[in-house]
Amino acid sequence: MGPAKASGNRVITMFSLVLAGEAIFGLPFAVARYFGPTFLTVFKFNDEELGWLFFSYGTIAMFAYLFGGPLADRFSARKLLSFALCATGVAGFEMVTIPDLWTMKVLFAVWGVTTILPFWAALIRATRQWGGAQDQGKAFGILDGGRGLMAAFLSTIAVLLFQVYYPDDPTTVTYADERGALRSVIYMYTFVCLGASAFVWFFVPESATPPEERAARGDGETLRRILGVLTMPSVWLQAIVIICAYCAFKGSDFYSRYAVAAYELTPVQAAWVTAVSTWIRPVAAIAAGLLADRFFGSSRVILWCFALLVFVFSSFAVTTPSASLATVGILWANVSISCVAIFALRGIYFALLEEMAIPQRMTGTAVGVVSFLGYTPDIFVSVVGGWLIGRWPDQLTGYQVIFWLLAGISAVGVLAAFAGRRITVAKNRTPIRSTTP
Repeated sequence: MGPAKASGNRVITMFSLVLAGEAIFGLPFAVARYFGPTFLTVFKFNDEELGWLFFSYGTIAMFAYLFGGPLADRFSARKLLSFALCATGVAGFEMVTIPDLWTMKVLFAVWGVTTILPFWAALIRATRQWGGAQDQGKAFGILDGGRGLMAAFLSTIAVLLFQVYYPDDPTTVTYADERGALRSVIYMYTFVCLGASAFVWFFVPESATPPEERAARGDGETLRRILGVLTMPSVWLQAIVIICAYCAFKGSDFYSRYAVAAYELTPVQAAWVTAVSTWIRPVAAIAAGLLADRFFGSSRVILWCFALLVFVFSSFAVTTPSASLATVGILWANVSISCVAIFALRGIYFALLEEMAIPQRMTGTAVGVVSFLGYTPDIFVSVVGGWLIGRWPDQLTGYQVIFWLLAGISAVGVLAAFAGRRITVAKNRTPIRSTTP
């Protein structure tokens, strides 16, 4: 195979991973994130009930992360990813019927399986293999940056579709208008997911893991691997980093609802606030990856990002919202800056696998264990946030408490990143990629 062809294959492989990594989460996350107020109206849910949907998802997903890791170490990424995308997309045809709360809880639980068990660790392992030993920041930065670019593109199309069905005059909007607008968005994400399944099947190569190695990984070996990974301090620190970063990411789900409740924006305007901010994601993730690889190391960039989030979430909490141009500008600034930090974190926190010297052969299991612990915010952030919003009559107090909590969690992330940096320096005996002469 010539260099040009090999390079082309690498590009197609990474594009396939990017497409898969974003398409699969559109139905369980993007619809409610970008169109939160309309989602609640159409499904006739309140904030706390929406939180329970994500509780259903997160509880199942937590265990799916753990068992999905060894699965990724044994089977073909191509088959696992394609199956996961197909199963997730098919479930979208149930969502578009606008079912009741109980059915939606079941649906989100199903997505907790399909989007994680056969998918997540396989995606991370394939990305780590793509990056090799020297380009982990680049690989994960491109993955999340590319996902961000894909998310921005898809969210823009979704908002435009939504706008077609949503009347220009908010005072004339009927339930039928809102239902039609939201269903168009659900259909779009459903067909994107199914299309991504077909694309992955044709363009992602089979796993490079030798058959004899996969055969050797029986149930006893799987348990030994999990227990071995659990004894690594670096794994626990990485889990704390991901918990704190993912709390911040889940906190961004409240932005569109906060914009409507506090700043008197229309649902369309609020959707644009969230959707436009996604264009920050590819720049932030790729830039973070390059900075981590070329200059500072992943743990140091992660520390800076958490410090920035402490500042931004505190600003959210102390700013008095109003419909004035100046305060709406502060809203846009806070959303944009927080998204820079959040998506930079998402772009490189799995690069810590290489920086902390976790063996390649343990990648899937390590990702499973780290994700089992690190993505627990899927269970509690939406429930706690919904409960806080409903606890005070004005709702704004609840949002302020949420932002103070997120600032505190980000401060814990600063400490975890600092400790991770110390482990990295100890493993390498000298600071990695030091900027000092």
